Amino acid sequence: MADLRTGYTTGTCAAAAAKAAVMMLCRHQGPECVDVELPDGSVASLPVQYVRGGNGTAEAAVVKDAGDDPDVTDKAVVKATVALCGGSDIVFKAGQGVGTVTKPGLQVPPGEPAINPAPREMIRSNIRAITDEALEVTISIHGGEELAKKTFNPRLGIEGGLSIIGTSGRVRPFSQPALRDALKCSVDVATACEIRNIVFVPGHIGEKAARNSFTLADEQVVEVSNEWGYMLDHLAGHEFENLLAMGHPGKLAKLAAGNWDTHSSRSKSALGFINETARDVIGEEFPQAVTAEGLFKELGGRQRKMLADGLSEAIRASIAEKISWKPERIAVVLTDMQGMILGQAGDIAPWK
Repeated sequence: MADLRTGYTTGTCAAAAAKAAVMMLCRHQGPECVDVELPDGSVASLPVQYVRGGNGTAEAAVVKDAGDDPDVTDKAVVKATVALCGGSDIVFKAGQGVGTVTKPGLQVPPGEPAINPAPREMIRSNIRAITDEALEVTISIHGGEELAKKTFNPRLGIEGGLSIIGTSGRVRPFSQPALRDALKCSVDVATACEIRNIVFVPGHIGEKAARNSFTLADEQVVEVSNEWGYMLDHLAGHEFENLLAMGHPGKLAKLAAGNWDTHSSRSKSALGFINETARDVIGEEFPQAVTAEGLFKELGGRQRKMLADGLSEAIRASIAEKISWKPERIAVVLTDMQGMILGQAGDIAPWK
């Protein structure tokens, strides 16, 4: 992975464009480059394609650089237009090429611009470094409506364009051999550090949830990305005592269905399996949801836990069969997108 160039998410680009536009609006400065604070506290410096203002508004644009990742939005022009407004908050609007959410179950409610919570917070915090004024912020992406057709957005009920996404602010370049080498190294490091109870998570959200829920060493948590089959097979050469798999049911339920590469383009959606499990465990039909998150939000607290526990047990059994471990050595914890625990299976005491 070291020889692959990291890029920046649409959320980072939107934050950079918004900050540059606010600098023009409030300070009459048109920066050629703008520093953006990322969610982990680090700072990225992004070039600004243009910035201009007048008549109480300002706009700026940033060209997305996805690094060496084959991202469909690489080189897209992300524009932010800002204007003073009433109240005290920052109001987000979807401009041309940015979608609007039309169905429940996503991270933002229907009717809202498809700008996820992490990018919203990044945009807000970078603007607040410049001004406390109430602002309307409109994010646009040139050609976003056409680009969105190459994504899952239409199936998720996001209409009119792309989503502004990203949790870390950075785009990690994808190269399967390099990715596998890096992931394998993480397990080797855990072994070298005498970790006995390892934790596998899909990515950033799962890792954060794991560290918030359990007392874990730095080397104990391994982000496996979508390479669950490869990484589970790699455990065979190591002497770990127990495995905890932790993450969102929309990702981990794929393992129970036998999909060990969980990338959306190489595996089926987990929603069908989750719906079947809901009928088996709870014993009734539920409104059709477009995402796993949406389905869980339809349920009451008791039903939500019943379904999450049932899915966790199915995932646990599937993992145990694949790697020929006794189920007692495996635990599964499912969380929502905010990292709150939905349900679990197995003994989690080794990670407490």
